[in-house]
Amino acid sequence: MSDWFLRGDYGAVPTNYAALIVALLLAFACGHAIAWTYMFTHSGLSYSRSYTNTLILIPVIVALVMMILANNLVLAFGLMAIFAMVRFRSILRDTLDTAYVLAVIVIGLACGTAKFSSAIIGCLATLLIMFYFWTTGFGTRHRYDLIVNIQWTRPATELPELRQLLRRHSRAIQCASQRSNEGYAGVDLSYRLFLRDPARSQELLEELKALQGVARVSSLHAGDESEL
Repeated sequence: MSDWFLRGDYGAVPTNYAALIVALLLAFACGHAIAWTYMFTHSGLSYSRSYTNTLILIPVIVALVMMILANNLVLAFGLMAIFAMVRFRSILRDTLDTAYVLAVIVIGLACGTAKFSSAIIGCLATLLIMFYFWTTGFGTRHRYDLIVNIQWTRPATELPELRQLLRRHSRAIQCASQRSNEGYAGVDLSYRLFLRDPARSQELLEELKALQGVARVSSLHAGDESEL
């Protein structure tokens, strides 16, 4: 059985299994480094866990593609045509869905080019990575407990009074956006808060509503952020 597996690639170019495994592991490690950097440096309001997972999976799939193609231009153009056809026939709104489609295309390409052992190794590597994402919840990030949107009608020079109230309830504060709107004198503010006591978030909202100059307050808990 092991002898068949080691000789299971019947492509025009023999497969170097040691190089294949090293390439997949290195792509996995480098993808992890990039994904961790993305997680720690992302500062926008919309954060996608599936996009973070895709940053790890795509390098592994691309490494497998390059090992299967083995400088074969005919196979390269065939792969491009297949992926373009799938992309044209269906709109994939999730980046991880795109990675799944690319993975099955590459595995099918390996089978169709008689690289059976490479197809098995690539399939197992993809499955292990997917189960790793599922069991560990990799990419999930809750750096803040609450997002507060405030309509501030007093002059911007009086904002320190508002920030002082927020600091009293929060360990960390980040002003995600601050913009002026026509029609009233003031600004629309959005703060991301890491609360000292998340159970007292309602108390914070009541104090904000009672603060002079606050015309409107709305909040969003971190669990409601886009992290799928």
